[in-house]
Amino acid sequence: MKYLRGDFCLQVMDGKNALIVFQDKKIHRIWHQDAWHFSVVDVVAALTDSPTPRQYWGKIKDREFAQLELSPIWVQLKMESADGKNYETDCANTESMFRIIQSIPSKNAEPFKRWLAQVGYERVEEIQNPELAQTRMKGLYRAKGYSDEWIEKRMRGIAVRSELTDEWKKRDVDEDKEYAILTNEISKATFGKTVEEYKKMQGLKRENLRDHMHDLELIFTMLGERVTTEVTRSKEAKGLRMSSCGERSA
Repeated sequence: MKYLRGDFCLQVMDGKNALIVFQDKKIHRIWHQDAWHFSVVDVVAALTDSPTPRQYWGKIKDREFAQLELSPIWVQLKMESADGKNYETDCANTESMFRIIQSIPSKNAEPFKRWLAQVGYERVEEIQNPELAQTRMKGLYRAKGYSDEWIEKRMRGIAVRSELTDEWKKRDVDEDKEYAILTNEISKATFGKTVEEYKKMQGLKRENLRDHMHDLELIFTMLGERVTTEVTRSKEAKGLRMSSCGERSA
């Protein structure tokens, strides 16, 4: 699903990950340490005509940072690749991305800076008024043809999921690996299949599974995650020493 605005459109994905499209160029981003971080290679591809943006970025790193002995202003975060697997990827937040863009001669540099500022401004708006994020997301789902009843369940499911992941985070669950393990346990307890098995059954690849669930599936998913939240709290669990619907423990 896409949300058009000015020079860019936002393709919604679940949780705190999303694809942004700038002038038909896809840019991955991930929410990390209370800020959006963007794939540097994706940004290089969007700003240049280089057929090998990864090598282009490597040369910038060597020229602008290694030779000048500057500290890296990017971090490596796991992002999903075209093959569906997660790999360590050079990422930068908005402030650092502005510095990197200065090293890339491109006619699109200024439009991209305006776009980047807009993305950051909208996030600030949503932090100040969380209802804005929900309103924008509802608009995206309506534009794709979902019913208001389905949208309400989907939004409620997002809230339940957020409550669960917040609980995991407080209890030292590793976001990169253990979230997926526990989510699969919940899925198996609810539907008898892991997330990947369920997606395969639905004929999905990189699409968001929950966006292809019907009303009852959304309700069952919410129930499983809500029960897991309560079990986690009642057992005062730490790390993987928690259960998914009372079934898993480390």
